[in-house]
Amino acid sequence: MDFEFSQEQLDFEKAVEAFLDEHDDPDVFDVTRENMAQIVDTPKRREFMAAVGAKGWLGLTWPAELGGGDGEGVYEYLLNERLAARGGPQIGKGVGIIGKTIIAHGSEFLKKEFLPKILRNEVEFAVGYSEPDAGSDAASMKLKATRAERDGKSGWVLDGQKTWTTSAHFAEWYWVGARTDPDAPKHHGITLFLVPLDHPGITINGIWTMGDERTNDVFLDDVFVPDEYVVGEVNKGFQYISQALDLERFTMFTYSPIQQRLDLLIGYVQGAERDGSPLKDDPIIRRQVAQLVTQAEVSRVLGLRVVAESMKVEEKGGPPPTTHSSEYKLYTTEYSKRLADASMDIAGPGSQLRVHTEEAPMKGRAESTYRYTVIDTIGGGASEIQKNIIARRLLGLPKNF
Repeated sequence: MDFEFSQEQLDFEKAVEAFLDEHDDPDVFDVTRENMAQIVDTPKRREFMAAVGAKGWLGLTWPAELGGGDGEGVYEYLLNERLAARGGPQIGKGVGIIGKTIIAHGSEFLKKEFLPKILRNEVEFAVGYSEPDAGSDAASMKLKATRAERDGKSGWVLDGQKTWTTSAHFAEWYWVGARTDPDAPKHHGITLFLVPLDHPGITINGIWTMGDERTNDVFLDDVFVPDEYVVGEVNKGFQYISQALDLERFTMFTYSPIQQRLDLLIGYVQGAERDGSPLKDDPIIRRQVAQLVTQAEVSRVLGLRVVAESMKVEEKGGPPPTTHSSEYKLYTTEYSKRLADASMDIAGPGSQLRVHTEEAPMKGRAESTYRYTVIDTIGGGASEIQKNIIARRLLGLPKNF
């Protein structure tokens, strides 16, 4: 496998860097938000992503007939990595999970309603899969969808609760899965809907995480959804969710922030002393850092493999690289936690000082990373789920639950 980018791809990366320099703004870019920096949750961040859209970069891989650039996935990867390196908002739910699912399975009505808005960054979405009794096992969702007719329109009434819905407090639309056939096997009775989040039957309650970010409980009470806002075929929602999760596992967990945290640790080790001796001369520390550097390269290459395999699918067709996405997500998020643990351990008691504390080792990033990365091995499918996917689909082994 060739791990080098072409000159055209490198030129695109330079163009992105120049654009980011031009739009540099501390209210938009904040690496201390760690992985949550990717969400578009403020007016300035929305304005910035609209500027990205005006460049034609939000639809890089979309078909030209739908306003996209017909480009290869590697360009989307390069754009996202450059955004992530600056702690900026990234291409995620709208362009990827929702936009690409609508392109593949949505009606002409949904394409006309949402795709142009996504390309101009005029709409934000929240994704509702998890429930109190259905976390990583999305197929166990129980949100009830009942056939109904209201004011001469046919549709569905949604009743129930979703949880861990990041973005629900600022998004306009809810991309939500519900059970439309309670008698079908759990993977075959789910349908996807698009619901306006200002619907009077929706209540949103905030949940604050240990990373100082907000997620939400969402309660749906007698929420009527007309048929035109059903995504794809009824009862095939889990198939669409699975395809979208392959993308989410890759785009949610970019490599650049991990490399940045590793560089901070290396810089600290090179300059710090302990008991009057340079920390870099400690053989135990040297071995630990060497292992972390090696593991970081493994993570980077696993990510490039997902890009390469996705490009093959774009060119020749076939199923998405599900197991490769799971391998990347599993390894990278577990590595991210190991790196956070090592940073706290190596920096000692001072690592507990928070970001913006002048005396804090690594500018306080050890402490913030330690708290933020807890979610990495859970969001987008927990590590246990990724292991099951790899075991069953790649190795032909039974699942462990």
